[in-house]
Amino acid sequence: MVLALAAVAVPLGRLVPVIGGPVFGIVLGVLAGVLVPSLRGSWSRPGYEFASKTLLQLSIVVLGTGLSLQQVVRVGGDSLPVMLGTLAVALGGAWLFGRMLGVRGDTQTLIGVGTAICGASAIAAATAAIGAKKASVAYALATIFTFNVVAVLAFPPLGHLLGLDAQAFGLWAGTAINDTSSVVAAGYSYSQEAGDQALVVKLTRSLMLIPVVIGLVILKSRREDASTSQQKKLPWRRMVPLFLIGFIVAATLRTVGLVPDAWQQSLALVGTFLITAALVAIGLSMRPGELRKAGWRPLALGALLWISVALSSLGLQLVTGTL
Repeated sequence: MVLALAAVAVPLGRLVPVIGGPVFGIVLGVLAGVLVPSLRGSWSRPGYEFASKTLLQLSIVVLGTGLSLQQVVRVGGDSLPVMLGTLAVALGGAWLFGRMLGVRGDTQTLIGVGTAICGASAIAAATAAIGAKKASVAYALATIFTFNVVAVLAFPPLGHLLGLDAQAFGLWAGTAINDTSSVVAAGYSYSQEAGDQALVVKLTRSLMLIPVVIGLVILKSRREDASTSQQKKLPWRRMVPLFLIGFIVAATLRTVGLVPDAWQQSLALVGTFLITAALVAIGLSMRPGELRKAGWRPLALGALLWISVALSSLGLQLVTGTL
């Protein structure tokens, strides 16, 4: 069932890239579970657990083959302060605004990481690292998707209104829009040069997954040890999960040229299919009532973070002289 629905969601995502296969996947999973309640029976749980965990972790490794460590150098020193600054704004804002709105725990973390780094892919990596609740994953994805659509529609006219050149707009889109597909849609609708810049910035920004996920794993492990009153040394496998090591290895192989350019399209499709299958499984195993309990607050958190990151990106470009 997971594979069948993923096989439908991925082509839909390619037809409507602003939405993307992962969002279609979780929606189809929820709808299938609502229309056919027997799909949520105990017999199906092992399959859903495998897809939502193992396939999710494998997807992160495959996505690593699309990132070259050399891309950080290509972006240039002028871009890094803006990327790191917006990362700090998103993560710090998630903590501050989450406390103000009463959005805590997994939902707060996933919305913050998704806004700070790379949308659905970052949410998937964080979910694999901390074992987030399914309702939190669904809410974070819905929030990220909402503001991806707004950004694709609003950024190009706003860029022209502000008089941004191709380089400035590419840096703005690459740091302030979440998912890669939405960055591409906004960037290339502005200009070819803006699209190229936005894509490189976005892929470099995705490398921030590595330290952020390691940090999340360490925090989660320490909290678990504190709750059990155990003072023990943190095992390296808990501090650096195997899927994250695989991600780094995959990116390194891409950097040294062992992953040919000709493979990129196929590997990107495999990665998208795996992450979509994982989200289908999450959708199939969750209850819509869990979403209703969260209310409007997560969406408000996403809105505040998105606006903060968009404004800080422009502000940092002014400060660093890249605008």
